[in-house]
Amino acid sequence: MTSADHADDHALLEEIERYYDAAPRSAADAEDFGPLTLFVRRGDAGWSYYARPTLDHDGPAATAEDVRKVLERQRELGAPEAFEWVAERNPELRAAVEAAGLTVHEHPLLVLGPEAEPPAPELPERVEVRVLGADAPELAAAVAVPHVAFGNPGTAAGEAGAAELAESIAALTADGGVARIAQRITDGVTVQAAAVDGTEVLCAGQHNPVGRVTEVVGVGTLPSARRRGLGLAVTAALVAHARANGVRTVFLSASDEDVARIYRRAGFRPFATALIAER
Repeated sequence: MTSADHADDHALLEEIERYYDAAPRSAADAEDFGPLTLFVRRGDAGWSYYARPTLDHDGPAATAEDVRKVLERQRELGAPEAFEWVAERNPELRAAVEAAGLTVHEHPLLVLGPEAEPPAPELPERVEVRVLGADAPELAAAVAVPHVAFGNPGTAAGEAGAAELAESIAALTADGGVARIAQRITDGVTVQAAAVDGTEVLCAGQHNPVGRVTEVVGVGTLPSARRRGLGLAVTAALVAHARANGVRTVFLSASDEDVARIYRRAGFRPFATALIAER
């Protein structure tokens, strides 16, 4: 790797770090803990956020005691005791969170450069990928499919399908989860795409743009519909939407190396390591 490549990767790392600080602020308030920032969701419902290193902090690195202060506040709020950060950006934080009693999990972080475009995979007959509006009839199912998928982890085909999806739709409609995504679509902070066979949603995912950077998140396929290229098709549609709307850098984190290999086939390259620390 040349010095220019190192400089480009350093700039990209800083760009992603600024994204990680900015993205939660559309739905959360930031609380200052010196070298750490805790994002606290607004209201009693919605996504529960995490703590992470304070952007542009120029003081001493976080200690185990700093981590414990944040954990105490998370317990007070009834929020998950969780931290997220990029290993290559803040390597010193791992020792502090482990000393405070948390377990660290590593996840590949992959990036799609400014010029790269993932190939559009060939879809099964009758299946099409759509970017959904806030009033799309498929939206509830599109929000629910990844919940079923992540409840049945892995890439192998499974039995979970329509029945489990119906239960998830009912739960997410009742707790306001579908309405929250509809509002985020209206506000322009979330883009939802789905692979649909007629009226049946088989795979779905999102990207959440902030300026010229976006993260692809929550791409999941019903276990009964796996191994058909639907995850890559949804990812390609999200990237195409991002590019058409001025996004320069697209990145994502994969749950493990098996999933990362799938995204590498779509043109994403391994770039860094996302760390998640929790009880």
